[in-house]
Amino acid sequence: MKNAKKLLALVVAVVMCLALAAPAFADDGDQLAADVYTQANFDQVAHDEESGQIYDEVFGEFNEYYATAKDEIDPDVRLGLMAIAEAKLLETGAVTPAIHNAGNYAISKIIPHTQPGVIWGMDGSYRGYKNLLITDQWLTPDVRTELTTKWGELRGTGTWLDWAKQWAADNGYTLQDSYTLAYTSDPQTWDALASYQASDGEPISMTVEPLLQYDTENVQQPALAESYEVSEDGLTYTFHLREGVKWVTYQGTEVAEVTADDFVAGLQHCADAQINLAGLLFGTIQNLEEYATGEITDFAEVGVKAVDDYTVEYTLAQPAPWFNTLVGYNILYPMNRGYYESQGGKFGEEFDASATDYLYGTDSQHIAYCGPYLVSNYTRQNTITYTANPSYWDADNVQIKTVTFRYDDGTDPTRTWDNLMDGTYNAGAGLGAENLEQAKNTEIPDDPDGATYFEKYAYVNSNGTGSWMNWLNLDRYAYANYNDETQVRSSLTVAQADAARTAMQNQNFRLAFAFAFDRASWNAISRGEDLKYARLINSFVPGNLTSTTKEITLDINGTETTFAAGTYYGEILQAQVDADEFPVQVWDPEGDNGAGSSFGFDGWYNPEEAAKYMDAAVEELAAEGIEISAENPIYLDYPDQDYSTSGAAMDQILKSSVEEALGGRVVINLVPCGSSDNQTYATYYGGTGYTANYDVYLAGNGWSPDYGDPQTYLDTMLDGGSMLVTLGLY
Repeated sequence: MKNAKKLLALVVAVVMCLALAAPAFADDGDQLAADVYTQANFDQVAHDEESGQIYDEVFGEFNEYYATAKDEIDPDVRLGLMAIAEAKLLETGAVTPAIHNAGNYAISKIIPHTQPGVIWGMDGSYRGYKNLLITDQWLTPDVRTELTTKWGELRGTGTWLDWAKQWAADNGYTLQDSYTLAYTSDPQTWDALASYQASDGEPISMTVEPLLQYDTENVQQPALAESYEVSEDGLTYTFHLREGVKWVTYQGTEVAEVTADDFVAGLQHCADAQINLAGLLFGTIQNLEEYATGEITDFAEVGVKAVDDYTVEYTLAQPAPWFNTLVGYNILYPMNRGYYESQGGKFGEEFDASATDYLYGTDSQHIAYCGPYLVSNYTRQNTITYTANPSYWDADNVQIKTVTFRYDDGTDPTRTWDNLMDGTYNAGAGLGAENLEQAKNTEIPDDPDGATYFEKYAYVNSNGTGSWMNWLNLDRYAYANYNDETQVRSSLTVAQADAARTAMQNQNFRLAFAFAFDRASWNAISRGEDLKYARLINSFVPGNLTSTTKEITLDINGTETTFAAGTYYGEILQAQVDADEFPVQVWDPEGDNGAGSSFGFDGWYNPEEAAKYMDAAVEELAAEGIEISAENPIYLDYPDQDYSTSGAAMDQILKSSVEEALGGRVVINLVPCGSSDNQTYATYYGGTGYTANYDVYLAGNGWSPDYGDPQTYLDTMLDGGSMLVTLGLY
């Protein structure tokens, strides 16, 4: 591997800045960019060529390291190499961490870590409810910390859940066997294989059992598969099914036995019905993409087959060490072929979800069940009730016998608190702004100290599942909204716009911006001063996504470095960042009560470093003919949330922190939007790089994992990856 140097020195020596020519019609720098760079004047071919150049310049080193990581078959070494690659990604400054989707106050009666904590697939969400230990009393933060510490000690021993049950009994808690909570969106289909939306997949996951699933200690355990093996070349996964598992109707009537053919039928139906979901395994399962796109029509050529009734075999097009972590996701769910066909279902070219006799998945009464729960009642925008499936293979170990979702459209922000207090919601909830005030103002009945619920029971939920990033537009074309060019019009001239575009292609300039932005003060506007760090994330891949299972040795800038078994991804990422002398903290070994975390602190905001990088950028850009000073600054557009009091206040934090840290040499130009729709059209709806109407986009696009490997995040940054449009490319 190359010996990386400190970025300032590296970038001064090799100026990563493209002097890209403006379009021929932009011959007057005093014209408004919004009048010149119009959708009518757009040249797709030229823009794509330019984007390709920029991508190679900015992300070339990341790609080099990432290709090495993806070629590695050993999953532990691969994990480490991906952390090294992410360091190179972060060091580009083009995309920097913003927030994750947690970091809010909550109160709860649920013993922590009694559902899987993995942040990919479905095991850590609805399907994990079956093992929840819900007590009859609110738990204090101190008790939660005590329990979390014990979980850390017992993790991997297989004894945690039994210990927690005994702890509850010894300390006078009674465990409940039901769970009632709110939901905000009805499933649009009950066909698990025909949707890639979480709002569909999560509730359906309670009705289907996967091949393998994670336990409450985050260890993968047998489910429908009792065992599996992987071929030496990593291309064949063979799963041996549990015999005697039953498919039943919503009423519990037996339909058939679960067999290997159900997995063949399930994958074919997914490829027929939902190409976006099937696409998760394009290029991984042999010929799946070719079938889904019509290049081949015989599904027998796809890499899945029933070897016999209880053996299913997947053949991969290339090694995928993460494949076993994906088997809990709905793309690899089984589906009983006979039941599907009895509901009007067909395969291949005959598949037609609009046919009048097609009933499969149209509601909860037209699916077959093999999971822990049956849907006993479903009324749209009212109630979904799940009851334990008596035919479930592991029915004796289902702790929660009934799960009830009650619809909440969000129109009454006090409803959650009222339902907590009257017992309608029996386990707890997150505390939004209104509920937080209610918790702070409601005293606990008969409490000897007159404490409020907030004072005694509130804790910070820090288990985020997604990473939302800050993005810089590397090749901006739009200076007004693509759908209506009278909206969100930039005031920049062509000369100012071209100067900003050139600056954005300079690595030191991008890093100056990254270190100048005060994320914590920005976040405090919406979350409050006491939670301003709680929602911050400091890497793209969450540092605790996964960890090594054995000791590994990696080459870190020419030094052989050994990492023990159990080392988190974030620790290796920090080791590479430190070796590169890149001044950020991406991992806190003491975070999350000593477990380690990439959340809950600001490892990026550093005005002193921002000024140093800006000095270097000014020197480099002068050589490109771009003179920068407080009197002649670079102007960067940000679509102003002027329609929202809190949003506008957050935008002012962006403006003041960046301008102050960079000595006025960069000015954040807040472009009025007037409505949330206009802001969304400026930033998100276009779906292409050339419609991205901004220079800076804060926490506006992110990713949640589909499986337990950093690849699920990092692939989005490959050439052609889904995140590149946020950078203004393609």
